[in-house]
Amino acid sequence: MNIKIAIADDNTFLINAVKEKLSFFNDLTVKFVALNGSDLLTQLDANHNLDLILMDIEMPVLDGIETTEIVKQKYPQIKIIMLTVFDNDENIFKAIKAGADGYLLKEINAKDLHDGIVETLNGGAAMNPSIALKTLKLLRNPVDFSCKTNQDDIKLSEREIQVLEQLSKGLSYNLIAENLFLSTGTIRKHIENIYKKLQVHNKLEAVEKAKKNNLI
Repeated sequence: MNIKIAIADDNTFLINAVKEKLSFFNDLTVKFVALNGSDLLTQLDANHNLDLILMDIEMPVLDGIETTEIVKQKYPQIKIIMLTVFDNDENIFKAIKAGADGYLLKEINAKDLHDGIVETLNGGAAMNPSIALKTLKLLRNPVDFSCKTNQDDIKLSEREIQVLEQLSKGLSYNLIAENLFLSTGTIRKHIENIYKKLQVHNKLEAVEKAKKNNLI
């Protein structure tokens, strides 16, 4: 059996390290690599004849958790293992919620990585012991990561609302800067503040939460 794999990671050094680990096994073939989630989705459109994706979480443009959600909607048959440096609770929780089939840490040795891939394709779930433990703890004591804030708690400035409205149209930072006659740096600062105030980590969450709270 030949297992077809894609790797999504913004660090080429780490991609090569993973490729090297996989190269010991004849039953694994890396079909392509992607440097962020958006790049992965483009390549998947051209070729989704894949069995499994090794997905990093912290990536620019589109992070691993958002990408996992999109891939699972479009290509539910493709398995996804998060392969990441981080084992913080929120990442684990969000990755599992997004549909990840496994969660391993990057320092894993070649044999365990191979076993995890095979196990996942056979319907199991690859998980580092430390991750499995955290997952159990999360199940026992659920944490609400969505931080439900009351409508009254969120106070955005006029300018931040304008930036959010432009963001919700899918415009790039450069375009928003042009439209509002501001520098790109200023836009970034506004967006940082918006994320902080809304307690979100990405554009999609920010827009969703702002709509929910009738801010835009």
